[in-house]
Amino acid sequence: MKLGVFTVALGDRSAEEAFKWLSERGVQTVELGCGGYPGRGHCNPPELLADPAKLDAFQALLAKYNLTISALSCHSNHVHPQKAVRDKAAEEFTLALRLAQKLGVDTIVTFSGCPGDHDGAKQPNWAICAWPSEYGEILKYQWDEVLIPFWKGAVKEAAGYGVTKIALEPHPGFCVYNADTVLRLRAAAGDAIGANFDPSHLFWQGADPVQAILALKGAIYHFHAKDTNINRYNTAVNGVLDTGSLLGLENRSWLFRTVGYGHDAVVWGDIFTALRLAEYDGAVSIEHEDAFMSIEEGLEKGIRFLKNTIFYESPATAWWA
Repeated sequence: MKLGVFTVALGDRSAEEAFKWLSERGVQTVELGCGGYPGRGHCNPPELLADPAKLDAFQALLAKYNLTISALSCHSNHVHPQKAVRDKAAEEFTLALRLAQKLGVDTIVTFSGCPGDHDGAKQPNWAICAWPSEYGEILKYQWDEVLIPFWKGAVKEAAGYGVTKIALEPHPGFCVYNADTVLRLRAAAGDAIGANFDPSHLFWQGADPVQAILALKGAIYHFHAKDTNINRYNTAVNGVLDTGSLLGLENRSWLFRTVGYGHDAVVWGDIFTALRLAEYDGAVSIEHEDAFMSIEEGLEKGIRFLKNTIFYESPATAWWA
């Protein structure tokens, strides 16, 4: 595995400043936002694609700091019911694919998206109930008429640019939000569909990341290192379905945390062991979203924690067996 960072957290500084800071702390690979929710702070596809000299300079900058690219990320709602939103997401997805081809990157990280509940809808409708029966009708429309056709087309487009791994990040609010929905879309749209596995999104749903990882064997294409702390008192009153502000630190049922501040090294050691069993040996990309820490402190603590927890080398021959 390689220690990585999603550089969006360092968006207040230039690409060179960010790369230098990360390299000095032992980071080996970077995940770069290039559109959608992450923005283009460190990696601007239109600019890099338009000027070969700038593209060469960007690659030289990465080499200068001994960094590789684990993935290009353009998290968006690709199936949003509003055409203008869909069109922008489609444009940015294609630009990410084109840039990935130029950079020799085979992995794109994004969201599955969530449609509305009918053709004339204005906003997404995340249906998670089996009853009343209209929710089942919404899901059938979303999956059969929108989601599966879209991702079949996206897989075909990606293949044309040499991108073989579309790592969808399971996230509540979107159609793909757990292991089962990853596998459902993968079965329908092809093996290019896999997961950007983020344990933090599963912890607060009550799922066990270890078991989810094992269920996704062969289908994990990227990994986010982010933790979640469950507030057992607030959860005891209101459960985990929390629509309050992510900055409401005292009142939330759960909050995203730096790795090690929601679950200890034993839990994270089990997660990395499961990743090895699931045949994942790629980037462990820190995503900093901890409201209790500065960006620098959160990243530094996460880097130190993971240096002692992830597996860098291949397993030993079992001479004792």
